[in-house]
Amino acid sequence: MNITTATTAATPVPAGPMVEYAVRCTRERLWDVFPGAWLEVERGIPRCSCGAADCGAPGAHPTRPDWAAQATSGATAVRRMWADRPRASVLLPTGRAFDAIEVPETTGCLALARMERMGVAVGPVTGTPKGRMLFFVQPGGASRMPDLVRRLGWSPGALDLTVRGDGDWVAAPPTRVGARGAVLWVRQPADTGHRLPEAEEIVRPLAYACGRDAAATRVR
Repeated sequence: MNITTATTAATPVPAGPMVEYAVRCTRERLWDVFPGAWLEVERGIPRCSCGAADCGAPGAHPTRPDWAAQATSGATAVRRMWADRPRASVLLPTGRAFDAIEVPETTGCLALARMERMGVAVGPVTGTPKGRMLFFVQPGGASRMPDLVRRLGWSPGALDLTVRGDGDWVAAPPTRVGARGAVLWVRQPADTGHRLPEAEEIVRPLAYACGRDAAATRVR
């Protein structure tokens, strides 16, 4: 299943200066942001500005080791940082305003449908061109997730579920990642009233969906 055909479809983001998306994150959502790498087209082929031929996240990763200290929610500082790198990606540090739980796209679609049936309040969700979905939760949720999964009878290592907490980051829409496309909103922050769920509220449907996918993989 593709995120654009899921119960909650992904939302395309209109083109525009990246700094405006960064400022919007700070003003409307009170999130810290920092500029990352960007894509440069060379002979029709998009390449990461870092210059690495084997870049794992072309156009969407930090460019300096002190990125955490660089992250800010000040609109003036944001505009200054993007002034000399207007194509820089918009990156969000996790562990501050939110943590993120990352799962495969098929798992995320199944979990979203299950949450809707259960009446579970879902926070913002993004979809990446690499076929992943990220569910935003309250800060601190990432560190509790392994124990929460164990309580449900699953081994965290057996599930394709990654946590993004303190010291990590995620790419914000409409950051482009390589030649595959851009990060999109599956559920926008405005659709959730700025409320972020606790990890405990969404762990059961996420673990169930991950476990179902894991079982299907073993059968194949």
